[in-house]
Amino acid sequence: MDKMEHPAMPEVKRIDVAYAGAPAGSKMLIPTPRLIDAYLRQIPPAQTVAPEVMRRNLAAEQSADFSCPLTSGIFLRIAAEAALEEMGSGRSAEEVAPFWRVVDPKSPLAGKLSCGRSFVEAQRKQEKEA
Repeated sequence: MDKMEHPAMPEVKRIDVAYAGAPAGSKMLIPTPRLIDAYLRQIPPAQTVAPEVMRRNLAAEQSADFSCPLTSGIFLRIAAEAALEEMGSGRSAEEVAPFWRVVDPKSPLAGKLSCGRSFVEAQRKQEKEA
């Protein structure tokens, strides 16, 4: 199964207990890797967006109060690794989801990516200089 395809559709659930700073009764978005991929592709070159801002924006787009930080992080990593696989298959940085615009090179996530922190730093620097 392709990780980018599961889950297939984003889901908004009402939470029964407080979670991630949101009170009980809030509507929580459970995004998808494809939803995050599409969000990444709309960020202009040389701009960065904090993961928290991405989550807020995605929640607003889906009429939710907040996005689940756990699944958002997991699916951001899936989208990033998919972009790296595409680059490994010959696609250019301009043709893939620019995950480096959301993934901070100093973040734990950057350290877990197969490309490492230096790639994220290099992509950000290259876009700023362009």
